[in-house]
Amino acid sequence: MKHVIAFDVSMGKSYLVIYNGLKKCIYEGEIKHTKPEFEKLWERINELIEGYGEQPNIVFESTGVYSQPLERFMQENNYSYCVLNPLEAKKQCDSLRIHKTDKSDAHQLALTHFTASRRETNGTDNLFQQLKSLSRFYSELDDELSVIRGRMHKVIQLTFPELEKLFTSKSDLFLNIVQLFPHPDFVLGLSKTIIKNKIRANTNKNISAAIAENKAIALIEASLQSYPAVSSSDVLCEQVRSYARRYQDLLQQKEQCIKDMVHLAEKRSEYQVILSFPGIGPNTAVRLMAEMGNIHRFENNKQLNAFAGIDIRRFQSGKTFFKDKINKRGNKHLRKLLFLIIQNMIKQRRFGHNHIVEYYDKLKTQPYNKCHKVASIACVNKLLKNLFYLITHNINYDYRLATKS
Repeated sequence: MKHVIAFDVSMGKSYLVIYNGLKKCIYEGEIKHTKPEFEKLWERINELIEGYGEQPNIVFESTGVYSQPLERFMQENNYSYCVLNPLEAKKQCDSLRIHKTDKSDAHQLALTHFTASRRETNGTDNLFQQLKSLSRFYSELDDELSVIRGRMHKVIQLTFPELEKLFTSKSDLFLNIVQLFPHPDFVLGLSKTIIKNKIRANTNKNISAAIAENKAIALIEASLQSYPAVSSSDVLCEQVRSYARRYQDLLQQKEQCIKDMVHLAEKRSEYQVILSFPGIGPNTAVRLMAEMGNIHRFENNKQLNAFAGIDIRRFQSGKTFFKDKINKRGNKHLRKLLFLIIQNMIKQRRFGHNHIVEYYDKLKTQPYNKCHKVASIACVNKLLKNLFYLITHNINYDYRLATKS
C-alpha cells in the first residue's frame, strides 16, 4: 500500500505524521505554514515519490481559512489529496475512548485512511474559488446594508422623519436628499426652484420638471410641519449623512461584485444553462454557480441534494417515529439561495410558464395540500434535479420538454 501523510491543521501550523504501507509511523512533527517549512515538506514528499515511484496519499481536515495555505501548496505542486469536512472526519476518527490532541488527531486521520473510502481531489477550479469568495463578500455587504439601513432609519426618525414618506426608501435620490437635507431647517429658506433643481440633479432617473417641482413643494410643506426630536446643530444630523454615504458605497460595491462575478461566470457553459431558467437572473445565476461549485464533481443529483443539505433525515426506533426533516448539514448559503429562487419563481409566475411553479401549485392543492415550506423544499429538490441534468448535458431549459419528463 501507499504511504499516508496526514495533517492536523490549526492556526498557522499543522501536526504532520507519515505512515508507511505497513501502518507504521515513520515520521511525525509540527510544521509552520511558512515558505521555508513548505519547501522542506516539498522535499520530503518528493523523496517518497522518487523512492517508491508513486505519490503518497495525503489527507487533512478542512478548517476554514487555516487549511487554505496547505491546500494552496497541494494545488500548486499538483499533488492529489483528500480534504475532509469536520463532520466526516469526526465520524471516521471517533472512538469510545476520547483522547483528543493535535498529535492524536493526525495519527487517527492517517490510520483510518487505510480502511476508509475517501475521494481524492486534484484541486478546485480557481474560477469557482474566485466566484465563491465574491459570493461570500456579496453576502457580507448585504448583511452590513441591513445594519446600516436600521441605524439610518432610527436616526432619521429623530432628525427628519417625513423624508421616508416623501421619497422611496433605498433609492439613490432618497440617499442624496438625506445628505442634503438631514433636518427640516436645511430646507427652510430655500426657494422652490432651488430645491427642484437639487432634486433633478441628485437622481440618475430622467425625472420631469413637473414631478421634481411637486416633490419640492411636498418637501417644503413637510419642513414647515415637521417637529424633529433634535435641532439642526445636533451631531445626529452628521450621523445620518454618514449612514447615507456608507449605504450608497455598499450598494455600489454590491453592484461591482455582481459585475465581477458575471465576468467570471460567462467563461463557463453552465452560466447560460442556469440563466435559461425562468425566474433566475444574472445576480442569482452567478451566486448559484459560486455556491454549487463545479457540478460535474457530483455523480448524481442525490449527492448535490446532500451537498445543499436538503436530503431527508429519517429516525425510527421501535414504535417511535419522528417526522421526516431535511438534514441541514450541507451548504447553508446554497440552501438559502435555492429557497429564495423558488420564492422568486412563484412571484414571477405571470411572466412565463415554469413547470416547477406548476409542481408547487400541485403540492398546494388537494389531496396533497402541503404547507408552503414543505412544498418549497420539494421544489428545491426538483430544481436541483433539473439543474444537474441540464448542466451535465449542456442543455438549456425548455418548458415543453420539462413538462413531458
